[in-house]
Amino acid sequence: MSQRKGLQTISNQIRINDEIRSHEVRVVDSNGKQLGVMSTAEARKLASETGVDLVEIQPNAEPPVVKIIDWGKYQYHKLKEQKKSRSSELKQMRLGLKIGSNDLDIKIRKIKKFLADGDRVKIMVVFKGREMAHKELGYELMDKILDILSDVAVAGEKPQMAGRNLSINIRRK
Repeated sequence: MSQRKGLQTISNQIRINDEIRSHEVRVVDSNGKQLGVMSTAEARKLASETGVDLVEIQPNAEPPVVKIIDWGKYQYHKLKEQKKSRSSELKQMRLGLKIGSNDLDIKIRKIKKFLADGDRVKIMVVFKGREMAHKELGYELMDKILDILSDVAVAGEKPQMAGRNLSINIRRK
């Protein structure tokens, strides 16, 4: 591990209870009510009396801001928020019906990159003008794309027409 990464992980670390080094801290209770500036020892005593932890929320503030909360619950909710925000990303790739083979290769490469990053991808084939009379060509193009991506992706359902667009959502296997 390089030195730079090591320094980043140390600076992102949250201090709790006895790890807090500052002499004075600004204390916030679990309801978000500010209790004011007090010594770290007083804040620790207050947290231990209520049976929860003293967690440093903003270490760079003057004085540092600490919150009296249950550390386990706090970690659980933060982890849940991170997973929720990450899983909700949906990338979109739009294709025309008359796309060339090289352009299709580039689009497929981008889709594979999105899938490798853990994103879901919505693939849309857009019909223009009289192309609506040949919807079967759009389904053939979509089947071709799904065959190419079959080793890295799985589709949740069949392609669906919505107006002038044929679309499908795919995710990583």
